[in-house]
Amino acid sequence: MKFDYTAVNRQNKTVSGELEAPNKAAVSQSLSKQGYKPLLIKVHKSGFDPNNIQLHLPGTQRVKTNDLVIFTRQLSTMINAGVPLVRSLATLRTQTASRKLQEVLEQVGKDVEGGVNFADALEKHKSVFGTIYTNMVRAGEAGGILDEILKRLALQQEKDASIRKKIRGAMAYPTVLLGITVIAFFALMLVVVPQIGRIITDLSEGAAGLPPYTRFMLALSDFLVNYWYFIIALLVGGGFALRRYIKTPKGRARFDALLLKIPIVKTLVAKVAIARFARIFSSLMGAGVSVLESITITAGAIGNKVIERELLEAGKAVTAGQQLSEPLSQSQLFPPIVSQMLAVGEETGQTDTILIKVAEFYEEEVDTLVESVSSLIEPLMIVVMGGMVGLIAASVLGPISSLSQNIR
Repeated sequence: MKFDYTAVNRQNKTVSGELEAPNKAAVSQSLSKQGYKPLLIKVHKSGFDPNNIQLHLPGTQRVKTNDLVIFTRQLSTMINAGVPLVRSLATLRTQTASRKLQEVLEQVGKDVEGGVNFADALEKHKSVFGTIYTNMVRAGEAGGILDEILKRLALQQEKDASIRKKIRGAMAYPTVLLGITVIAFFALMLVVVPQIGRIITDLSEGAAGLPPYTRFMLALSDFLVNYWYFIIALLVGGGFALRRYIKTPKGRARFDALLLKIPIVKTLVAKVAIARFARIFSSLMGAGVSVLESITITAGAIGNKVIERELLEAGKAVTAGQQLSEPLSQSQLFPPIVSQMLAVGEETGQTDTILIKVAEFYEEEVDTLVESVSSLIEPLMIVVMGGMVGLIAASVLGPISSLSQNIR
């Protein structure tokens, strides 16, 4: 909340200003720390102010992962060096290139200066600092190891971003080939085939004398030429409706379940989820977060509703007195190595250390699988593209060759 205050400074002069804080007591405490004697504190009444209108272009209000990682690492270093938190936030706010992060850090700095805990101040900006981030910071504050926790956070964010980057990079070339294939198909069917089709039909004295595959290609081309606008509207509308449906809880659950049934995709999704589970759960346990809370937070960050539901069911078993390794050993999605390694960690009290090794192992598995899939998809797309062009060419050149022989 924002408050207006009137106070007396050390020179016995009356000053006024604004301050953000959770309540009036926090404002009074903050002013007292600055050497001010509060006279009046009241809730700020917001109104229309043309000077405060800002134009935000699309894409400028998103904090990139790299900016957040750099901020986290620098903050860890400054806190480890003994720099006060408020001063560290003020310094890093001037150094970051992200305007959105600058605005957020300004608000966070004011909240912390007003007496709010760092984690509570971060929690107000969930779009930038997620649940995992705020919970780990809260655990670091409680244990007095905030600098170490921030290092863990930065490493976790880097690993997560690295996996996403590799998957996107591996899919870039196949996506380009698929786009070229679709464009080439429509160009041939809308421009080339209709012109050649008319010539072939006239020379053959009707379409009845043409081969079946040629008649099919000509009928498909005729349909695309006459109803191309309907097809585009159907594709755009269908894509939009599908995207809206996937964003619903029921649609997302069905989509995630479908991903776990597609042969190669299933393996990739499972390995990515296991690597993310191991690293996030390890970080939370290492930060001192309770097992049940760590399971709940990790389940929400997995990115797959089916695996999330399975983890939450495992959390219920932990509530009943079981170790987490026991329900995971019966899982169809988590390989036996995960539950066995987790059991060793629970027995030795080194769950976070053991799970880091699991995370590193599955991150390497993801790298290998992505490279294998990428090397498999590229020639497959080339074959599909060549087959499509070859089919169109055969449907056109076959009748021409037959007609030339008849003419001879």
